[in-house]
Amino acid sequence: MSGQATQPVLRLGVAGLGRAFTLMLPTFVADPRIRLVAAADPRAEARARFAADFGGTVHESIEALCAQPDIDAIYIATPHQLHRAHVDIAAAHGRHVLVEKPMAISLDECTAMIDAAHRAGVHLVVGHSHSFDAPVLRARELIGSGAFGRVRMITALDFTDYMYRPRRPEEMDTALGGGVLFSQAAHQVDIVRLLGGGRVRSVRAHTSAWDAARPTEGAYSALLDFEEGTFASLTYSGYAHFDSDEFCGGIGESGERKDPSRYGAARRALAATGSADAEASLKAARNYGGESAVANAGALPQGRLHQHFGPLIVSCEHADLRPLPSGVMVYADDRQWLEALPAPAVPRSEVVDELCAAVFDGVPPLHDGGWSRSTLEVCLAMLRSAREGREVRLERQQVPSR
Repeated sequence: MSGQATQPVLRLGVAGLGRAFTLMLPTFVADPRIRLVAAADPRAEARARFAADFGGTVHESIEALCAQPDIDAIYIATPHQLHRAHVDIAAAHGRHVLVEKPMAISLDECTAMIDAAHRAGVHLVVGHSHSFDAPVLRARELIGSGAFGRVRMITALDFTDYMYRPRRPEEMDTALGGGVLFSQAAHQVDIVRLLGGGRVRSVRAHTSAWDAARPTEGAYSALLDFEEGTFASLTYSGYAHFDSDEFCGGIGESGERKDPSRYGAARRALAATGSADAEASLKAARNYGGESAVANAGALPQGRLHQHFGPLIVSCEHADLRPLPSGVMVYADDRQWLEALPAPAVPRSEVVDELCAAVFDGVPPLHDGGWSRSTLEVCLAMLRSAREGREVRLERQQVPSR
């Protein structure tokens, strides 16, 4: 015998074979710690594709999926407003849970999800958010070393075409978790909380919805005041004009080099749909199993670097730190250098690291329910601040568990 330990494999069931699953699929396919064994989705074409690709069992309902005995954890990638109910079902069947961000659309729902996992004795991990990204985690290590003093200010910026990608009607309804405050601020807030110490004391924000055909918030700017005096400014626009990936060397959010000739492609494709039903059909066609889906959706692009969520600068007392797709740039008192990171062999592997450490080794996840509820509290406070025209104090902030 060689004495080499066998790497445990996590048997994963998937609830929802839509856009989020499509983004996570390269991770699940390439990471040897994951085996896709089952899935549930209302679309017959997606179920058929999953069965053909992975030989897994497919179900029409999440109840049937969670009742399947050979599953260790459920990845919940269903619409935001269904997360609470689906976590309840998975936990009741004794399954560990990886649930997509945002965790839910209300704090009460988050608390119910945390309680359900606690009662069942299962781990609850929330992600992917971009605070899992390796350059962000490396920046956190550099901050934790104490070499550059305390964090004083964080500046985060992102301009994308988010509002003009194909959407289902509820994704344009703020009450159902639509708009950028739920889907995109969840990334940015999670990042600045992780690097700023976790506890946000108050929020002052402005939001805007300036396209009547897309009647939900498409942009925001917010100032977050942390305990201990750190503050962070967050700006996001999803209106498909300027692309802030220009500030990241032309590397897109997923770590791939972007084609500048595709400027305006999202708006052009949307304009060709003509109706909300046609837009929803276009989105379904592009999702896993759809007629326009890429055949090898689980393949890894060549030359991929690390993911990012727009330009980010962490200003410490003795250095500015800037996470990049290639590592972390350090601008210290007397010199500057790149803390280089090797290109990722598996994208988003940090999500699997956290999930497997929790399931197999009992390591409390960094992105647990309490942490992610605090992120949602900030996002909801941004909405409230903008609507009421005032600063909003926060009450349920939690520091990272490790």
